[in-house]
Formats: sequence, structure tokens, C-alpha cells
Amino acid sequence: MADGLYVSMCGAAARAEQLDAVADNLANAQTPGFKPARPAFESFLAASGAPDKVYPAAVAGGFDLSPGLRVRTDRPLDVLPEEGAFLQVRLPDGSTGYTRDGRLQIDASRHLTAAGRPVLDKAGNPIAIPENETPVVDARGDVLVRDLPVGSLALWKLSGPANRVGTALLAPGDGGRADPVAVAVHSGEIETGQALEAAVSLISLQRGFDAAMQAIQTYRRMDDRSTELGRVR
Repeated sequence: MADGLYVSMCGAAARAEQLDAVADNLANAQTPGFKPARPAFESFLAASGAPDKVYPAAVAGGFDLSPGLRVRTDRPLDVLPEEGAFLQVRLPDGSTGYTRDGRLQIDASRHLTAAGRPVLDKAGNPIAIPENETPVVDARGDVLVRDLPVGSLALWKLSGPANRVGTALLAPGDGGRADPVAVAVHSGEIETGQALEAAVSLISLQRGFDAAMQAIQTYRRMDDRSTELGRVR
């Protein structure tokens, strides 16, 4: 019976980790460019080699990189690349990150930013905006001031493992990669997550966690009764 107790405990622990991830997904469902986490699980055989005992555990996490919900804002500097492409930005340590948060801003140094980081052009440089000018972004990702180009958004496709380096920022992980792509860019639109999907997942996982906890209590009662029977004998 102890084996069953440990299996149930492992299941509850795995569900708890999954609940944490989904709760974070739900809390950030309306955050532009946020990509929900998708924990990965693996089953392990018991150390004794017993073929009828399998222990589940959360071993890794990934992200759902598919496009989210499109929201129309009509703000000229809100952009949304097609086909799930990401904007490239410069991180504080000098490395590059990638975001779907297309709410472009102009910082104090007159550089275009996304997710609070400088947006990079196809040459890997920040895009500078002239003083007292307001840029627009065309369907090709070109940044224009008075119909003259001052830069072109670098667009990238992520694949494989990724690491979260900010609320709406990702970077390729071990075995992951970022490849440049040429896709259309929509102005006046942003991307958000699916709150309903996250809420449904949270409810389902909570039920799974409750079931695992009930199994733990059942095995504990069975162990207690076995102990009592042993004392009577």
C-alpha cells in the first residue's frame, strides 16, 4: 500500500506544478504577447523495478507559440506580425530576446521599444526616431517617418525549447532556434491570450489534484487499518 501512497503523492506534486503554470497563464491571459507555459511530464518506473508501479513527475516546461487572440486597437504603433512571428529586442545584458507584444513606444532616447526593450532592425540595430516625429509601420514592417524609411522591423520565427526572459519576452533555450522570416505586419492590432481556455484548464487540473489528494487519504486509511489489524493479531 505504501507504493500506492507514493504514486499518489507524485501525481499530486506533478498536478501542483501544472496548476502553478496554468494559474500564471490565466493571470496573464490579457497581457499582450504573453505565451502560456505548457509543463511536460514523464513517468518513471519504481527503483525496485516493479512493472506495476509508475511514478509521474514534471520534468520540463515549454511554451505554446501559436498565435493568440487578435484585438483591434486602431493605434498606429500597435503592430501584429502574421504567422506567429516575433519582434526582436535588445535585452539589458546585450543579448537578444523575442516578443509578440507589439505595443510599440518611443523611449526617452528616441528609440522604438517593445515590451520595454529597444526594437532591433534587420541589421540588429535599434531603430532611432527623429525628434518631434511620429512613425508609422507599413505592411512590410518598414518604419516610416514622413513616408521615408528609418528602419525595418526584424521578424523571427521561434522553434524548439524556449526560456522566458520577461513577462512577454522569450529567448531560444538549449536546442531552440530563431530564424528570420518575411511576413506581413498588421498595424492597429495586438495579440492577447485565451482567458477562457486557461480557466477551463485550471478547473480540470484542480479536479485532478483533488483526486490525487483523495487517493493519498484513501491509502493512508488503508495503511492505518492494516496497522490496527496487525496489533489485534
